[in-house]
Amino acid sequence: MARKKKKTEEPESKKKNDEIKDFSEDLDIDFEEDLDLEEELDLLDTEDIKAGIEVKEELIDKDEERKQLYLSCGIHIGTKLLTGDARRFIYRQTNYGLYVIDLTQTDERLIIAAKFLSKYVEEGSDRVIVTSVRRYGKEPVKKFCEVLGCRGITTRFIPGSLTNPIIDTYIKDASVVVIVDPHADKVVLREAKLARIPVVSLFDTDDTLTGIDLAVPANNRGKKALGLAFWFLARQIMLELGKISSEEEFPYTLEEFTSKIVPVYRQDQQTQSRDQSRGQSRGQSRGQSRGQSRR
Repeated sequence: MARKKKKTEEPESKKKNDEIKDFSEDLDIDFEEDLDLEEELDLLDTEDIKAGIEVKEELIDKDEERKQLYLSCGIHIGTKLLTGDARRFIYRQTNYGLYVIDLTQTDERLIIAAKFLSKYVEEGSDRVIVTSVRRYGKEPVKKFCEVLGCRGITTRFIPGSLTNPIIDTYIKDASVVVIVDPHADKVVLREAKLARIPVVSLFDTDDTLTGIDLAVPANNRGKKALGLAFWFLARQIMLELGKISSEEEFPYTLEEFTSKIVPVYRQDQQTQSRDQSRGQSRGQSRGQSRGQSRR
């Protein structure tokens, strides 16, 4: 029985060896016919590789530029108070006790909010309602609504405008409400909740998520921060709608969305500097007049 097995195994091993030889010979023939190192190097397009690297560098540069813009406008600066709802958006706490908002989450949620709002934005319609009671938020809201054709409310919000169809100020087609501050805009927030209208809100460290469907963690008190938030939203919505093909085509500047109101403490500084300059000029003129009289 053992001799018979050997006889049967020998031809099988020979077959395998022959197949391996044939396969290696075929490979050698294929490489000899097709593989030419110089031709392969010529076919390798190094320009495409460079272009890919340049695109990556551009993306990194754009991200860094956006980050620097966020930092310069202080959109990440929160308050000294922290609610349980805002804890998830916090990056760290400064030595002065201020909570710093995570810019990554701010950026992500601004883009999400823009995509959501782009589904409702229609020029000349009342589907998107944007409100702000805060004085630094009025100018950004007005410009935002001017650019996209939304309904802006920067004066006192009349109760019943979203729930009572009998009154003259009733907004029939309201589909989304955008607010700046849940504390300051609590009347419209309550109305939207009763009317079951989704609410998008800028969300600071001392705010709560009650009645808010989409929160964008950001400084909702600073003048520059509010201007940046609405400028970025307007640009991103126009990109989503296809009205512009790139960020560079957005025809509006950040300054156009920023409030022109001068803070009270700066007004005091300006008046003090003016008084000092006037006093110095008066002292110089008196000194000159005395010198001339002595002569």
